[in-house]
Amino acid sequence: MTKRQVVIDALEFRRPAYVPWQVDLTIECADHLKKHLGTQDLDPFLVPHFLTVGSKIHEFEQVGEFLFRDHYGTTWNREIDKDIGIPIDWPLKEPTLKGYTFPDPSEPKWYTGLREQLDAANGRFTRFAIGFSLYERAWCMRGTEDLLVDMIERPAFVDELLDAICEHNLCMIRKAIDLGVDCIHFGDDYGSQRGLIMGGRFWRRYIQPRLGRMYKAAADAGKYVSQHSCGCVQELFDDLVQMGLQLFNPFQPEVMDVFEYKRRYHGRLAFHGGLSIQQTLPFGTVQEVRDLTRRLIDIGREGGYVLAPSHAVPPDVPPANLVAMMEVLKAQPAAPQ
Repeated sequence: MTKRQVVIDALEFRRPAYVPWQVDLTIECADHLKKHLGTQDLDPFLVPHFLTVGSKIHEFEQVGEFLFRDHYGTTWNREIDKDIGIPIDWPLKEPTLKGYTFPDPSEPKWYTGLREQLDAANGRFTRFAIGFSLYERAWCMRGTEDLLVDMIERPAFVDELLDAICEHNLCMIRKAIDLGVDCIHFGDDYGSQRGLIMGGRFWRRYIQPRLGRMYKAAADAGKYVSQHSCGCVQELFDDLVQMGLQLFNPFQPEVMDVFEYKRRYHGRLAFHGGLSIQQTLPFGTVQEVRDLTRRLIDIGREGGYVLAPSHAVPPDVPPANLVAMMEVLKAQPAAPQ
């Protein structure tokens, strides 16, 4: 049985042959693990179940020491966060799109090499990721504080901006559908550790209609729909299920009881994540990591769950804890080694 089929069985709430997993690492964490294992190729150790591809439109160009600019005009400082960075300058200084031009998502250059990557999936579940898929793209272009004020004082501008981003993404979704991926994965953080950043009323006013259009485009083509949002966002789960969401990530245990929500939404919403990168992985003992991994496997035996750390693993996680997690995952009967 392929890893892809095991993931699909889990998403369809069928009892999978074993609980599938996916482990993503930050750049620095990967470097630490490579040194610990004495290898430059981590795939034989991590046994990835997902192959994630995306448009090159999301790539960055280096413009100075630690400074990178994306194709939308936002400048990022990567001195501390080496994976994405911290935005320090954005293109929409005023609440208007006048004079601004989005990069054209229909240009073939953004998709070169993706077909070859997918052809080499080697039995993995494939997903096309659209990062910064709506709210995050908007605040990256406008600035967080200004965008939140705009939601109150300039709703027409926010509608125009989010509609433009949605149309931009719909073009990428059509490209992804043509590539034949299994899943469209949307990345967009709506939550802080305490609740929704913009509140439920503004999320439903601004985000839900556009996100629903993107979900529908993927679902109508027979693709699985996956959503990433960090933070305390569980008040949105019923809305997201109604809109057609099938898989939610990162299932963050610091802000929700992952065991309770897995039980509550079984049969309606599958989860991906759940193993804390803020507590257990960085600060737990090897035995604590083993014990929690086993508990999470138990909740996934009947499907509806992909076991994973609750985000890309940061560099403060000891390699020994990752080894312990992987040993438990691979010890499942029928699991690939």
